[in-house]
Amino acid sequence: MEKTVPADLEKRIGKLREELALYQKAYYVDSRPLVSDLEYDRLFDELCALERDNPQYADPNSPTVRVGSDLSSDFPEFSHTIPVLSLDKAYSSQAVLSWTEKSIEKARSDLSFVIEEKIDGLSMVLYYEKGLLVRAVTRGNGFVGNEVTANIRTLPSVPLKLSQPVDIVVRGEVYLPKDAFEKINSTLEEPYANPRNLAAGSIRRIKSSETARVPLTIFCYEGFTDDAQFGDHIQILAYLRQLGFRIDPNIGYFCRTAEQARARLKEAGLENFVSGSFEDIPAYIQRRTRERGGLPYEIDGLVCKVDEISVRNAFGYTGHHPRWALAYKFEAPQAETRVLGIDVQIGRTGRVTPVARVVPASVGGSTISNITLHNQDYVDQLELAIGDTVAISRRGDVIPAVESVVEKNEEGNTTWRMPECCPYCGTALVRRGGHHFCPNYSCPMQAKLRISFFTAKGQMDMEGFGPETVSLLFDNGYVRCVEDLFDFDFSRLGGVRGFGDKKVAMLRSSVENTRKASFRQVVTSLGIPEIGSKAVDSLCDSGLDSMDRLLDVADRRAVDELLAVDQIGEKTALLLIDGLNDPNTRNLIAKLRSYGLKMEDEKNTGNLSQIFSGQSWCITGSFESFASRDLIVRLITDRGGKSVSAVSSKTSVLLAGQNAGSKLAKARELGVKIIGEEEFLSLIGRPAGEEKPAASEPVQGELF
Repeated sequence: MEKTVPADLEKRIGKLREELALYQKAYYVDSRPLVSDLEYDRLFDELCALERDNPQYADPNSPTVRVGSDLSSDFPEFSHTIPVLSLDKAYSSQAVLSWTEKSIEKARSDLSFVIEEKIDGLSMVLYYEKGLLVRAVTRGNGFVGNEVTANIRTLPSVPLKLSQPVDIVVRGEVYLPKDAFEKINSTLEEPYANPRNLAAGSIRRIKSSETARVPLTIFCYEGFTDDAQFGDHIQILAYLRQLGFRIDPNIGYFCRTAEQARARLKEAGLENFVSGSFEDIPAYIQRRTRERGGLPYEIDGLVCKVDEISVRNAFGYTGHHPRWALAYKFEAPQAETRVLGIDVQIGRTGRVTPVARVVPASVGGSTISNITLHNQDYVDQLELAIGDTVAISRRGDVIPAVESVVEKNEEGNTTWRMPECCPYCGTALVRRGGHHFCPNYSCPMQAKLRISFFTAKGQMDMEGFGPETVSLLFDNGYVRCVEDLFDFDFSRLGGVRGFGDKKVAMLRSSVENTRKASFRQVVTSLGIPEIGSKAVDSLCDSGLDSMDRLLDVADRRAVDELLAVDQIGEKTALLLIDGLNDPNTRNLIAKLRSYGLKMEDEKNTGNLSQIFSGQSWCITGSFESFASRDLIVRLITDRGGKSVSAVSSKTSVLLAGQNAGSKLAKARELGVKIIGEEEFLSLIGRPAGEEKPAASEPVQGELF
């Protein structure tokens, strides 16, 4: 007898299918998700449960039996020769362990398992014929995808010709590193929610030249070929690396015993992988969950796979996922709280950012009381009002975010609106793209922040000029702009609380010492958008190594000359020209010149031996003897070396501090020379501890 179901349950199933279809299109095709991953998974799981318990409502077009499709009409379609499906998922290490046990029972044989990072990027299938890349295709609906070959060819990490003339189909994940995402996203009028969406949007550019400007890369994790027969997955990974593909070094391999796992990895030439027994899997998952925030790219989970290919073939696939793999999903820590108010912050460039003040709530071990709301569009999307109860999270276990409104306020407050005028100077705000700005250069908040930026580490490194000191000097009318730093008589601070003779002498000395600062520091300290230390290094190394040369380029608006400089794109070039042509910047440059600050790069830094000449250095980890990351770079460049952000076969040396990350594994894999902090100090002739940082300002994590 047919099971009877209330009519409202049938409506719920229909509503869930409609919502999930809408969210799938927004995520996969438009690269502009409408809900968080956590919310999508919650709805998806609810629909799965309802369909499982009520099979009479089965629908072959339901989102639960179809892969979320990224098909669009902008690129040619291509039918995959292999199944390119989604993954079934679990949310606990115990569920993963249970799945491995059931797989062993089902196979009726001893198995081994590979656990890989689930890179939060864009799935890509690469087709090679006789060792040449002939086609690159998106996942699409799992059976048909869009061909984006011209765009994928722009990725340096995708080999166009393999080391052997084989026919092979390779699956990989295209992604954008975190640091590149932050840099690019900060320049966009409508910022992307995460690196995955920006990567997907970049791959779908009509012009491949636009894709080439985005530093995308790829990890490859599956290979299918008839030219070579493999018994297990780790042999395939070793073969992919041999052919020239980039594989993820952060992989775990587990057998019945740890000794067995180590022996198999050694045989495959993959000793850098973590090995262990089945009992080690939960601890491994917990450790990788804790460490994911320190990775230079986003991962949203781990993927556990059966290693034996014959068992994979026997297990097969459903219409949605392979039966031989399972995704362990990280669940973003969340909590509920109430919005007490929304303030606006003004940046040194005048950009206005709304910030929510919430009832303090603990999320992932941290107490959150303030949350950035980005811009008015973000607030409108949430329909957020003061007094609303909201769900909050720490994206990437770091950045506080409002995910959704759980319950509307009872005070009748409507969606919050940006104020018409700047709260610090009363000037009418203007909207440029997705953001509001205070156009008043003399706005006191902007002026104060410009002083703080100029004096801070990474710019002029002026000792003693912390935020509190700058605020006191500014609020009392002593220093109202950067130029005032050089005219103010600091002896006037005598008798002011907190400003004894030593403090006053320190401030005066810091101003005097700006004459010793390098020209590169001076240019960086001007605060021109996009012109940080890396861009300034590129400009100077290309021959634009004096203020007069830079001003000449700006006067002539010589964009083409700037585009010839490594790492300078069109947007950065225009920002540099506009910044140098700004009358306020010109006035500041004239003042700095009159005070005696360096207006030309010094190629030969005194009598320092150029012991690192021709070498490329990469830096990772945390260090005891250096106050800032820029100091380490300066010590290397002053001795003829060059700093790079990633480890490659061309890297000469990796300087590895404590808690070194994935760059260390990569250096070992490529045979790059690795030295520690003590050896580096010995090379530059400096005793350990000479540049000890303050306890409140450690240098931590991946530095570049």
